[in-house]
Amino acid sequence: MRKKLNSATKALLLAALVVALCFGASCSEEEPQPTPPESAAPPESAPAQPAEEVEQAAAAETPAEAPAPAEVAPAPASDVKLVPMDIELPKPMFVGTPQDIKVDNLEKPLGKPRPPFLAPEGTTNLAKEKPISASDEEPIIGDIEMITDSDKEAADGSYVELGPFVQHVTVDLEKESELYAIVVWHYHKQPRVYFDVVVQVSNDKDFISDVKTVFNNDIDNSAGLGIGKDMHYTETSEGKLIDLLSQGSPKGRYVRLYSNGNTSNDLNHYIEVDVYGKPVE
Repeated sequence: MRKKLNSATKALLLAALVVALCFGASCSEEEPQPTPPESAAPPESAPAQPAEEVEQAAAAETPAEAPAPAEVAPAPASDVKLVPMDIELPKPMFVGTPQDIKVDNLEKPLGKPRPPFLAPEGTTNLAKEKPISASDEEPIIGDIEMITDSDKEAADGSYVELGPFVQHVTVDLEKESELYAIVVWHYHKQPRVYFDVVVQVSNDKDFISDVKTVFNNDIDNSAGLGIGKDMHYTETSEGKLIDLLSQGSPKGRYVRLYSNGNTSNDLNHYIEVDVYGKPVE
C-alpha cells in the first residue's frame, strides 16, 4: 500500500513540475516589452522642399570661388636662327697685348682669339661703301670715305687721322635697320688705348632726338656725353666688337662714333667701321 502511495505521489509531483516549467516558459514569451516614452518617438517628416529652393539654398551656403587668373599666353618660340657672324679680319701687326699701358678701367686681354659672335642668319655689314661724314671735314691724313671701304689693314695709307680733342664720324646706312653688332678699328699698328669712345645709334642725322648710346667708356664725362660704365680696351687687329644683340637690337639709320685722343698722342684715328644688321622691312 505504501509503495502504491509513493508511486502516485511521485507521479503527481512530476506532473506538477512539468506544468510549472511550461507555465514559466509561456510567461517568459508573452511578457510585454516596455513601451518607449513619447519623447523618444521619431519626429514627423518635414514636408518635401521644392528642388529649386534646395539648389538656391545650396548655392547660398557654398562659398564663392575666387575667379581663375587670366591665362598668360606663353611667349612664342623664337624661330630666328643664329649663326657665326662673318667678320673679315686684317693681319695682326703685333703679337699679344702689352701689359705696361697704365689706363684706369682697362679690360684685361683675352689672351686668345675672340669667340665667334652669333647673329641672326642673313646678317651683313650694312656700312660697307656707305656714306660717311666727320666732325673734322679735312683730315690730317687720308679721306673720310676710307672708313667704310673694307680696307682694315694698319699699313700707311689705310687709316684716317682726324684732329685733336673730341672728334666723331657718322655712318649713314641709308635706311633704318635692326642692328646686332658694331666693330671699329681705330689704329692697330701698335697697341694703343683710345679715350672717350662713345657709340650712338639714331634715326636723326643730327643726333638730337631718338639717340641710343650703345657704348661709352668716358669715365669722367670729358666728352660731354655723360659718364660711361664700359671699359677702356687696347686696340688689336680684331677691332672692338660692340654687342647690340644683347641690348635689344636697337633700330636706327645713323651710327656715330666719338673719340678723344689716345695713349700715344692727342689725335683721333679710324681704319674701318663695320655695322652688322638687317634693314627694317
